[in-house]
Amino acid sequence: MALRCVMAVSSPCSPATDAVVRKVFFSKTLSQSHRTFTFPLYSTNRSSTARIARLRCFSSALTPQLKNTLDKVVTSNKVVLFMKGTKDFPQCGFSNTVVQILNSLNVPFETINILENEMLRMGLKEYSNWPTFPQLYIEGEFFGGCDITVEAYKNGELQELLEKAMCS
Repeated sequence: MALRCVMAVSSPCSPATDAVVRKVFFSKTLSQSHRTFTFPLYSTNRSSTARIARLRCFSSALTPQLKNTLDKVVTSNKVVLFMKGTKDFPQCGFSNTVVQILNSLNVPFETINILENEMLRMGLKEYSNWPTFPQLYIEGEFFGGCDITVEAYKNGELQELLEKAMCS
């Protein structure tokens, strides 16, 4: 899991402050994800008051291995739906709606249950740059979530795109 950090300090850091930040970061955040730590930082000037710094550590769930796996999954199937539950037992109303639309169009599609793997769920949000599920992929391209799929179904765009995908 990759880590990236953001530090906000209320005043410029001195070299001593930077050392404190590095020490706190490495000792307290390597095993944490999406946490904010607030701690006092003191300047080298004794007359100044304590300043507060926030260190925010973000973990990236989209590892290179997961990205490669997702690339293979979405390109090896014409239609893939990442959803909560399965096509036979959707565990979310939005996922169920997209499944019903695809079933009504008699389109063969694969489903991946994102509830079975937390890293997959978090990584997929980064992969697609889309925060919610379900996520529909057609011919290796992210199409959209439930609202976009419903709208495209109502205006005929989804049927047209799926027909092209099935013929290629």
